[in-house]
Amino acid sequence: MNTHYHKQLTLRNRVEELTRVEAFLEELATEWDLPVKLILNLNLALEEAVTNIMFYGYDDEEVHTILIDFTRQDDLLTISIMDDGHAYDPTARPDPDITLAAEDRPIGGLGIFLIKKIMDQVEYERKENKNYLTLNKRIEQ
Repeated sequence: MNTHYHKQLTLRNRVEELTRVEAFLEELATEWDLPVKLILNLNLALEEAVTNIMFYGYDDEEVHTILIDFTRQDDLLTISIMDDGHAYDPTARPDPDITLAAEDRPIGGLGIFLIKKIMDQVEYERKENKNYLTLNKRIEQ
């Protein structure tokens, strides 16, 4: 079975755009026959990643574009998030020590930890003044 699908979602760096991620994923679930549990997890991971870009990526109040690219090749789902914010490699952060009590943990870092837990592979690249965060997940039916 050789399936290859591709879709894109373009967001502005405004928090109200997050609802569009959820709606888009629901469409994908139907069109690409993706399990509900996977969609719920993807929504969590994408919300984390996109919120980080919106809150920390820019110093100005301008409207910026965040492009999310979805590809399905057989049972491999690849999501690539591209933005023109500050260079930031979330994969370079050490995983938080979750054995520490919540109040002893440093602020932040749980978002990317959550993304790494949900996805099978997370990669970051900076090229041409843009951030590329690539998330891979095997689809289990």
